[in-house]
Amino acid sequence: MTLRVRDLMTTDVVTLQPTDTIKTAAIKFAVDNISGAPVVDNRNHLLGIVSQNDILRTLLKYQDLLDKDNPEGLSILKHSLDSGEGGDRIVKAVDEISDMEISTIMTYSALTTSADAPILDVLRAMITMDVNRVPVIEKGVLIGIISRGDITFALYKRKA
Repeated sequence: MTLRVRDLMTTDVVTLQPTDTIKTAAIKFAVDNISGAPVVDNRNHLLGIVSQNDILRTLLKYQDLLDKDNPEGLSILKHSLDSGEGGDRIVKAVDEISDMEISTIMTYSALTTSADAPILDVLRAMITMDVNRVPVIEKGVLIGIISRGDITFALYKRKA
C-alpha cells in the first residue's frame, strides 16, 4: 500500500491574505509555531506562499540600507517590530517593514500537490527544490498542506 499525501497532510491550514502585513504574518507564525503559510484569496484559491525566509530577507534588505550610511551601527534586530523605540531611522524602517503587505514579498509560484500523490514523490520534490511545505490543491482550492515536519512525525506515529 502506497502512503499518500492525504494520509499525512494537515487540513487545518493557517493561511494569509495578500493584503495581510508582515507584522500579521510574523505573529501568526509565532502563535501557530509554523515557518510559512499559503497565501490565498477569499475563495481559498492559492496565490502563493510566504515564509520566515521571505520576512528575514526583507529585514536584511532594510538593514543593509541602514548600514550604508550608519556609522553608529543601528540594528533593526535590537528593536521589536511594534516597540516604537530606537530613533527615527530605526522606527521608520521598522514601521515600513511591519506595514508591508505580504503580496510584496511572497513567492507566487509554489510547488503544489494533490491529496492522492504518493508521499515519497512529494518528499523527493521537496528535497530537490529545498521547500519545507507544499500546499495540497483540489479543483483549484487549498485543502491542506504537507510539511517536512508532517513527514518526519509520520516516521514514528501515524496522524489520526
